[in-house]
Amino acid sequence: MRKKQSISSKLFSFVLFCMCSAVLIGVLAPILNIFAVSFSSYEAFSRGEVGLLPVEFDTRAYRALIQDGKVLRGLGYSTLYTFLGTLINVALTTLTAYPLSRPEMPLRKTVSLFFAVTMFIGGGMIPTFLLVQKLGLYNTIWAMLLPKGMTVYNMIVMRSFFQALPGELPEAARIDGANDFQILRRIILPLSKASVATIALFYAVMHWNSWFEASIYFSNSNTAPLQLVLRNMVINAQKLVSSGEADNIGSTSMQYAALFVSMVPMMLIYPFVQKYFVKGVMIGSVKG
Repeated sequence: MRKKQSISSKLFSFVLFCMCSAVLIGVLAPILNIFAVSFSSYEAFSRGEVGLLPVEFDTRAYRALIQDGKVLRGLGYSTLYTFLGTLINVALTTLTAYPLSRPEMPLRKTVSLFFAVTMFIGGGMIPTFLLVQKLGLYNTIWAMLLPKGMTVYNMIVMRSFFQALPGELPEAARIDGANDFQILRRIILPLSKASVATIALFYAVMHWNSWFEASIYFSNSNTAPLQLVLRNMVINAQKLVSSGEADNIGSTSMQYAALFVSMVPMMLIYPFVQKYFVKGVMIGSVKG
């Protein structure tokens, strides 16, 4: 039998529904506007007729992006940086968090303190740039990956999740003759899919939106990620039109088309990891 809700409970649910709806509209409206402008004619946009739906449907902006080639090349490099970077990040985060979660590790608290200090004190941009240059990473894809090999905050979240797992599991596996790598691979990681998926999503979004490192570590724009290409397009929009690279369409339509292209991959990936995202964050925060 279904329990009846009180008036106050119904009122709270209604207010919560209104607030969530307002937030949803606030998030979706800019995305729909970008989509509408990118598929509308520049003439309709210049007249202020474009809202949330395309007006005078036009694909010239996307054809111009394909002909230009920079956006597609940037999309390919962004995908490469995101894929490799996320693999490196998840591997380093997991291999660091697991030993720090084990109570038998010597100097565990001291090592954790050293990691925590780096969250507040850093070398700075110039020393980091000199280090990357001295290590021979300048103008290589590794300059986009290795300096951001691990985020301490994500490592702490992962460590808290590992600590929340029953301690009897690794002890039983060790009695059966398993070493630490086998315990991590066969027992800990299969039980930590939610946490790993959450951390992987954080890292993937970080790499996908990254452009500043490429602007200082790359002198060759051919290996620039999509976000840096988009930034340069916004800055040099009028130059693109005057040089004819924009194929005589409005620079604004081309910018909006590139913006929409840059959002699509993350929008497609998120629904598949959303259930792990919510579960992983809650477990790491409540039990940690």
